[in-house]
Amino acid sequence: MTQAQPPNGLSSVLQAMWHDAKGDWDTAHNLAQSDKSAAGSWVHAYLHRVEGDIGNAGYWYGRAGKPACTSERAEEWDAIVKDLLAA
Repeated sequence: MTQAQPPNGLSSVLQAMWHDAKGDWDTAHNLAQSDKSAAGSWVHAYLHRVEGDIGNAGYWYGRAGKPACTSERAEEWDAIVKDLLAA
């Protein structure tokens, strides 16, 4: 990803994942936190997992209706993005 900004037309949760991929956790977290949907909660959970806050991640996985993820973070990132793009 060489773009300085996410592509136009992305949902807030896809923007959050884009910022995470660029290493901008704070912006990603702010975007996910502002999205009150199940998808926002799922991305929020993932981001707290990235942060290392497993307890907080568990709370957000529950809010998203998803089991806590135990796969590699890169695999979870791919799964989330694929799901969000298919929605």
